[in-house]
Amino acid sequence: MAKESIEKLAKALAETLPKGVRSVREDLEKNFRSVLQGGLGKLDLVTREEFEVQEAVLRRTREKLEALEKRLSGLENKEPAKKKAAKKKAAKKKAAKKKAAGKKASKKKSA
Repeated sequence: MAKESIEKLAKALAETLPKGVRSVREDLEKNFRSVLQGGLGKLDLVTREEFEVQEAVLRRTREKLEALEKRLSGLENKEPAKKKAAKKKAAKKKAAKKKAAGKKASKKKSA
């Protein structure tokens, strides 16, 4: 958190004090400031810029992932079609062999 923000927050806290306590306002404001700095310093915070950079990286990664998922889905859908075509081709080949074998057998019988 920026030093200016801590200053503003400490000042706002000091201004909320009752009028009778305002005589020690400066001391309390300094204490508020040091407590805020100490507490916020312990937090693992990033700047807005760092956050936005990581957000952009995450967005691009998600877009790439979605594109890859679509591509994979398309490939998976093509695979069964290829298998069907290969089975059809094998069935035709098998039928052609049977037909050819049947013709040979009928020629031998007639001879």
